[in-house]
Amino acid sequence: MTPERTIRVGVVGVGHLGRHHARLLAAATGARLVAVADTSADRAAAAAAASGAEALSDYRDMLGKVDAVSIAVPTVDHLRVAREFLNAGVHVLVEKPMTATLAEAEELLALADRAGRVLAVGHTERFNPAVAAAIPLVLAPRFIEVHRLSGFPERSLDIDVVFDVMIHDLDIVLAIDRSEVVRVDAVGVPVLSPKVDIANARLKFASGCTVNLTASRISRDRVRKVRFFQRDLYVSVDYGEQELEAYRIVPRDGERPGIEGGAVPVAKGEPLGRELQDFVDAIREGRAPRVTGRDGYRALALATRVAEAIQANEREAGGVPVM
Repeated sequence: MTPERTIRVGVVGVGHLGRHHARLLAAATGARLVAVADTSADRAAAAAAASGAEALSDYRDMLGKVDAVSIAVPTVDHLRVAREFLNAGVHVLVEKPMTATLAEAEELLALADRAGRVLAVGHTERFNPAVAAAIPLVLAPRFIEVHRLSGFPERSLDIDVVFDVMIHDLDIVLAIDRSEVVRVDAVGVPVLSPKVDIANARLKFASGCTVNLTASRISRDRVRKVRFFQRDLYVSVDYGEQELEAYRIVPRDGERPGIEGGAVPVAKGEPLGRELQDFVDAIREGRAPRVTGRDGYRALALATRVAEAIQANEREAGGVPVM
């Protein structure tokens, strides 16, 4: 496909997040948003009116009208919807987590391979400008500390906090340390819902790196930060503020080592918009997206291990297993 071609794009599901997909795809370079679909006629009409696209109540009415589609429906429906588009030769971006189960994710990967179409997964933090600037700096981390805390969301919750928000950070650490995760310890508690609302996980990589992650959707304070520690280097990222700091230990002849560094300039931007533009560009340029289906699978597999570790911890403690 030549880069000059305009990609006809649709959005399936224009609720809490999907309406932003529609807004940003309508403004994406090299794309034309032709249709949005939602089970709610009002939501579809509102998103269509804001973007100039056609409003549909049945996503299957997009088939034959679009080259690519962004899917932002509940996780349990990801595979069912994506399957129809991939089988029709349509490129797909699916929100995270890519599917409800690993078996479904494996089927989705096979469908994309068979169709020869782009499959991207919506791990938006990979497109956060501060994260993108930090990743090249962190070459051999020994310890990573992550805090992702927010208030209880008003949107519906079909998945627990591990798959809902911690998975963003799991994707980031997997992008930095490509070695095998050899140990997972985790605890989690359902507080305001039947699902786990706060969780802590401690991961050990074959490289020797240890990662400590805390994710909560019941916090009074909103905190989204990750800190990387490696020999002679400390890097801190504030996801929300898109701020990056880096400090290095500098040896000095005959003197104590010094510390150099501070704030690193970051060109701020909307991560979701960058993610969707990358999806469009990948199709036009005939390349893989920055976050591939296999990246999405790795993050889902690790999130599944964390969830299983939480269940195992509950059983050992004699508690009631969480859903």
